[in-house]
Amino acid sequence: MAGVSDLPFRKACREHGASFAVAEMLSANPDTRDTQKSQWRSVIDTSAPHIVQIVGNNPEAMAEAARFNQNQGADIIDINMGCPAKKVCKKAAGSALLGNESLVGEILTKIVGAVDVPVTLKIRTGTSPALRNAVRIAKIAEDCGIQALTIHGRTRACAFKGDAEYDTIAEVVQASTIPVIANGDITSPEKALGVLNYTQAQGVMIGRAAQGQPWLLGDIRHFWKHGTARPPMSLIDRFESARRHLAEIQDFYGEFMGVRFARKHAAWYFDALGFDRRIRSEFNTLTTVEMQRAYLSKLQSTPYLMQAA
Repeated sequence: MAGVSDLPFRKACREHGASFAVAEMLSANPDTRDTQKSQWRSVIDTSAPHIVQIVGNNPEAMAEAARFNQNQGADIIDINMGCPAKKVCKKAAGSALLGNESLVGEILTKIVGAVDVPVTLKIRTGTSPALRNAVRIAKIAEDCGIQALTIHGRTRACAFKGDAEYDTIAEVVQASTIPVIANGDITSPEKALGVLNYTQAQGVMIGRAAQGQPWLLGDIRHFWKHGTARPPMSLIDRFESARRHLAEIQDFYGEFMGVRFARKHAAWYFDALGFDRRIRSEFNTLTTVEMQRAYLSKLQSTPYLMQAA
């Protein structure tokens, strides 16, 4: 979720019912710490447990990055061994590490020994459908002191193609004593409960499905707790939630980048709210925060929203 799960997005997700929200992954390379992108990603989340996710392939560098982020205020260190992006995997990091189990063990041991805060791990089911080794990776993680494990139900080779599979996650749950969190293609409360029941996982992680509809997290939480759907948010309330989130983005990034990041999230919201594609096109032509905010105010008086009121 790099480029998506920034501080404004995490705040929106927690407001709508997320128990935890993990920050965008940070490179373990110390040379990247002073870049503007890393500075934005490193802003401390003071209103909830601040979970920092690090990525890399060098045990010493990863341990040092974990120490650094703990000293900066991280409450939990999460290790990314699940990212399938080419620019990450070509550096033998992310999900590429799943093909080197001895290195996985070395990295996890170094990180757990370097910090006093809990360390968690995010993985995929393996490097390819023919090489699913998540059960072995989970055993390594457990032996190294990892305190929770999140598994995306695809392999590195699958990227985001095809359907997520949950059999491997269920196998890991059966073989593990640490909490296992299921991830992948969980797009509704019913799907979330179905995955939980099938895998017996202790929780679910939502990624892409929350883009443009962070209220989905509260819907899932309510369905899980009560077994029934909660009354849906009104269209007006969802629009107001989107407006608040976009304003947080604009304030967080400032005039130049705030406008650009707002366009991305606005596109997801417009789709989720059922707006005509023309709305997205018009919004993308706006070049200042003032223009974007004025446009959103104007949308409130459109027949589509007025009828919903």
